[in-house]
Amino acid sequence: MDFSRLQDFHLESPNVLIVQSPLLALFLFSLASCALSMPFPFRFENSANVVAKLGNSSAGSDNQSPATGGINNRGLVAGLAAGAGIFLVSCLVVFWLVLRIIRKRDREKEDDTIVLDDSMNDEFEKGTGPKRFSYGELARATRKFAEERKLGEGGFGGVYRGFLRDVKMDVAVKRVSRGSKQGVKEYMLEVKIISRLRHKNLVQLVGWCHQHSELLLVYEFMSNGSLDSYLFKHRGLLTWDIRYKIALGLASALFYLHQGWEQCVLHRDIKSSNVMLDSSFNAKLGDFGLARLIDHEQRSQTTVPAGTMGYMAPEYCITGKASKLSDVYSFGVVALEIACGRKSVELKFEESKMLVEWVWELYGKGELLEAADSRLRNLGFDEKQMECLLIVGLWCAHPNCRSRPSISQVIHVLSFEAPLPTLPPNMPVPLYSARWPSSMDVSSFPTTPYYGVSNSQRDHTKSSINSCTTDSSRLTTASAASSSTSFLLHPRGQSVGEQRQPVKEGNELDEPMDRRPSFNSQWSDYVI
Repeated sequence: MDFSRLQDFHLESPNVLIVQSPLLALFLFSLASCALSMPFPFRFENSANVVAKLGNSSAGSDNQSPATGGINNRGLVAGLAAGAGIFLVSCLVVFWLVLRIIRKRDREKEDDTIVLDDSMNDEFEKGTGPKRFSYGELARATRKFAEERKLGEGGFGGVYRGFLRDVKMDVAVKRVSRGSKQGVKEYMLEVKIISRLRHKNLVQLVGWCHQHSELLLVYEFMSNGSLDSYLFKHRGLLTWDIRYKIALGLASALFYLHQGWEQCVLHRDIKSSNVMLDSSFNAKLGDFGLARLIDHEQRSQTTVPAGTMGYMAPEYCITGKASKLSDVYSFGVVALEIACGRKSVELKFEESKMLVEWVWELYGKGELLEAADSRLRNLGFDEKQMECLLIVGLWCAHPNCRSRPSISQVIHVLSFEAPLPTLPPNMPVPLYSARWPSSMDVSSFPTTPYYGVSNSQRDHTKSSINSCTTDSSRLTTASAASSSTSFLLHPRGQSVGEQRQPVKEGNELDEPMDRRPSFNSQWSDYVI
């Protein structure tokens, strides 16, 4: 600070400074004491401070007249008022600028917590399909996410209908809820996985955006909504031909995820509300927020169980091990919903029995077609296809994972290229653990045969259980049938004594790749 230009004050004594300028008095004057002690850069022999004596009538100068003192006091007050106003305005401006800077930094920090690092951005940019949109583009497309454009609400955000004017395309924009850590995680997984998948029975990811603390996913628009809206919400009645086509399309999508891509994709959340329908009622599987990638040789991945109750395989709920066969279980439940027109868990039906249990009871009684959706009776349906879909649904939803088929086997049966399996008449009790307590007696198991296993193998298995063997491959499902041959179901054209293909025990993952069922060329149209 340049003090050489200071004027309007003089020293009465070596240590006393008289200030006559009102402007300078603004910074030196105190109403409390009428004096201010402050550091001063000038050197004095006996003091490091200078005391400023300002316009005090009791301490005024003797040679100053009353009139002159009054004028000076009025000028001082006016100067103080003007200076105080300027000072306050300056403080407000400075405060506003500082607050703006702080808020900007906070926004940048918040964006940094969700904006993906360079490596993940590179991952997003892979492929030629999905593109990166700006927030402004998507806000315009959805009319600033207007409530009337909202298509639905999910666990981690809403879905809005939008229209991209540049490409003249209807889209569905999924907006992840702010502050949802799980939503951010699902956003990253979904973009990473689905952006690299290409199949006619998968919902296509059009693009993505993460700006202004927003996480947005852009999908192709499905004009007919989700499957559950037709099955359970009376949006409209799907004919049987359309239902069977939907089941085939869903099976094709799952085959691609499990065997048709460079890695195996475990969806982990297959359910009717995640099966979307385009304008031609083609099934498209969506919502990959819970999906996981594993190598084809890897049998399962242990995770925290996630999904929707009623669609989750028993072993997955208990052990947390997601596998291809847990996805197959979910597919089986959806297949039963398509055929029966009722939810996997419905309180108003049959004393709130699970759908799988209810259909299995009818199967055991030989009344399987009674499970068909009653609304289809007037429209009519193909009984052979209905029976096939119901049995395949039960086969896929078998309580024991090692008794379930692979998705390729499902496709062969649904296309009538392979015979229907023979299932136990009563719903089996699932077995999970390979090690049993030594105190457990074989008599605690149902005294019934093991399907697909000879008597000698069955006796050896029971012996292994008593000896607490750890070889889980010897454990098979104990069924509740009274004989080793099933004659329960007699479809058209089949004699009473004719036996269907028994349920194969064992996991298709135990087979070499070249020995697994081949994908028939007839189904090549379902894979892109």
